[in-house]
Amino acid sequence: MAVTYCNLTQAFGFNKHNEYLQKHSYFKRQGSSSMQSKISTYNGGIVFHWRYIRILQLERRTSYQHVACARGAELSPTSFENVGDDISKGTLIWRAIKLPIYSVALVPLTVGSAAAYLQTGMFSARCYFVLLASSILVITWLNLSNDVYDFDTGADKNKKESVVNLVGSRTGTFIASYLCLAFGFIGLTWIAVEAGNIRSILFLASAIICGYIYQCPPFRLSYQGLGEPLCFAAFGPFATCAFYLLQGGASVMNHFPLTGTVLSASILVGFTTSLILFCSHFHQVEEDKEVGKLSPLVRLGTKRGAEVVKVAVMLLYALLIAFGLSKALPLTCIFLCALTVPMGNLVVRFVQDNYADKNKIFMAKYFCVRLHTLFGAALAFGLVVARMVNTTFTSRPVFS
Repeated sequence: MAVTYCNLTQAFGFNKHNEYLQKHSYFKRQGSSSMQSKISTYNGGIVFHWRYIRILQLERRTSYQHVACARGAELSPTSFENVGDDISKGTLIWRAIKLPIYSVALVPLTVGSAAAYLQTGMFSARCYFVLLASSILVITWLNLSNDVYDFDTGADKNKKESVVNLVGSRTGTFIASYLCLAFGFIGLTWIAVEAGNIRSILFLASAIICGYIYQCPPFRLSYQGLGEPLCFAAFGPFATCAFYLLQGGASVMNHFPLTGTVLSASILVGFTTSLILFCSHFHQVEEDKEVGKLSPLVRLGTKRGAEVVKVAVMLLYALLIAFGLSKALPLTCIFLCALTVPMGNLVVRFVQDNYADKNKIFMAKYFCVRLHTLFGAALAFGLVVARMVNTTFTSRPVFS
């Protein structure tokens, strides 16, 4: 409500805001018989419509309008990007951490490990957690280096939660990002050497290369609108298949095969990950235009982008059914993933209802994170259950 108040005062000025309230407030000093069911009495017979009590309270506090604006920006989850100048440093640090985004490290690893369990019946917890820690370090590199390079181009000049802006040091952020990459890659290589699977290192290196050319000079392919295909390849086929090979490397198989199951699962993981990136552009179209970043939404516009999200979610579940009918995925995966349809529908409705609202649409990427996490968990659990119930499902090798 405070954010709405700020927008009104900024757009129309103080006097026009009072006129707006007088025109649209649902109140009167004496209630008529036809309105008795809709009003309540307050302070000596003054009556108000219950939905507008908070607006009228704000009207009494007009002398504190700037404080209200700052507080509105800090407390409202839909105003993270653009409202309020006095946001606490703790809030900015929390935004800079981007904790929900680290699901993109967890989901490919979990799905790949579940696919390996379906194939071999084996699971190494030690391998899993070393890979998880290493993947988190690599994602941290992606986030920090992205802030560095966006700072260089001016894309983050007004982004208060940028790590570079928070710490005040581009060099320090740059060094920290590449230390994370180095330690992360060491962890991944260690597990690959222990598993005796060199192919997994090639897949992981390919995923990291996708991340580099996505944002780092001289490539910066995200500025050409190629971020989503790179994201799909990195987190889908490359990362998911690599984790599958690393977990399967502990088996007695000399040549652990890539199967239709893990390839199908990796396509679905890549799909939901790319949807997060796509929806993260909605609230910063103007900023991207200013620095020449031709994201898909700069090219399409937010209205068409909302339709793309709808088609993408429908295509996700269409692929799920197709993989089930072709027996690439077990029926347990189809059933459990189908339970996430309400979450997919929520993503579509939220984007279509708010694509024109720069403040609210900021939350679209977090709705996509929920879909990504729930869908990935359902997919992994379906693979595990298929093995546990001893179904007749056979995972067919595609590449040995």
